[in-house]
Amino acid sequence: MSIPASPDPMEAGPVHLHVCVTCRRGLPASDNPPGRQLHDAMHVLASGNPQVVVHEVSCLAACNDGCTAVVAMPGKWGWLLANLGPEKAADLMTYVAAYGASRSGTVMPSRRPASLSDMVRGRFPATLFPGA
Repeated sequence: MSIPASPDPMEAGPVHLHVCVTCRRGLPASDNPPGRQLHDAMHVLASGNPQVVVHEVSCLAACNDGCTAVVAMPGKWGWLLANLGPEKAADLMTYVAAYGASRSGTVMPSRRPASLSDMVRGRFPATLFPGA
């Protein structure tokens, strides 16, 4: 008797990344805050990749830890991420890929880029993200 293959974690659909576009990281107000820059960089990195959808959000209420984002996918833990910025966009995309490949949505610190070692601020049950 053969054991059926485990389902592909990406079959649940794409990874959704919600980036706070108003995050200023303590800088004065501007037309192009770091949160917007991070969103735009992630949008460019995700273009042409149907497994990643980048959304903009006006505020994630973690202003002291900006830039912030939420990564979510149906059936997996969702995560509030902080201490981000446009300079970490490529590393964040590496994390998003590892998140998408994980079964539960948990990416252990040893599997994250070093620049993202202090980014996790909280997690959310998978049931909160039926469509991410």
